[in-house]
Amino acid sequence: MGRPGFLWAIPATLFFLLFAITPLIMVAGLSFTSWSGLGSPRFVGLDNWTRVFADPVMINSVWLSLLVTFLGVAIQTPLSVLLGVWAAGQQRNRAVLSAIYFIPLLLSTTAVSVLWRAVLDPNFGVPSRVTWLFGDGNLFGSQAGAIGVLAFVSTWQFTPFHTLIHQGAARAVPRVLYEAAEIDGAGRVRQFFHITLPQLRNSLITSTILMVVGGLTTFETVLILTQGGPGTDTTITAYYMYQKAFKGFDFGAGAAVALVLVVAATLVSLIVVRVSGYDRMRSEMEGVS
Repeated sequence: MGRPGFLWAIPATLFFLLFAITPLIMVAGLSFTSWSGLGSPRFVGLDNWTRVFADPVMINSVWLSLLVTFLGVAIQTPLSVLLGVWAAGQQRNRAVLSAIYFIPLLLSTTAVSVLWRAVLDPNFGVPSRVTWLFGDGNLFGSQAGAIGVLAFVSTWQFTPFHTLIHQGAARAVPRVLYEAAEIDGAGRVRQFFHITLPQLRNSLITSTILMVVGGLTTFETVLILTQGGPGTDTTITAYYMYQKAFKGFDFGAGAAVALVLVVAATLVSLIVVRVSGYDRMRSEMEGVS
């Protein structure tokens, strides 16, 4: 039996064109107009782009988005790798503990954000009771504290997802490699760094790309936890777009910001793909035999 023909790709291609490319083209066109949501859009040329890039809040939002994304990758990657390798083992009660750990993955981002907003509330939450650890208890009152909360909540919710990716990859590592390493006298630590970690290369690249795209497009967590505050200290690009379009009723400027976000996420993802060699990955079982 040969490989599937082009006809198999037509439904997915049409779906992608209809729900991805077409809206993107419409947003690009809207970015050159002035529209408050009522009436007809009015063409204004590059006015929206000029105003957006002249706004220091917009420039700062890009750096904040990159910072939040970097923190997500730096924290979630080692945690998910270690937990994934552990979950792939045969420890006692591993299945039960893994199921409990994966519960955050089943919750929506909105539900998770509401939950942690209540838990970390400076008036009646945990920080107000543990002042020796949290000081005045207002984690949302400083930029460092607010960004720390965003990184923590994202880690709590999404690390299980990336753990699942690494768990599957770790289970696919041939057992014979570990047996050979044991014969050569390699301990668990050396086996992890010289066998497991290299074998997880492809899953690490996939996980990183997903973290990058997810980090750059984070929105609900900021909306519910910090509302971009204090001040504009956590106003990332996605939230800035929301403020422009849905709070300021300036949909033209909001569309311009959205397009910047799409281009930035695409460029960063392409850089990761090229640098990591993801585009040259090959499966050992390609196609249909």
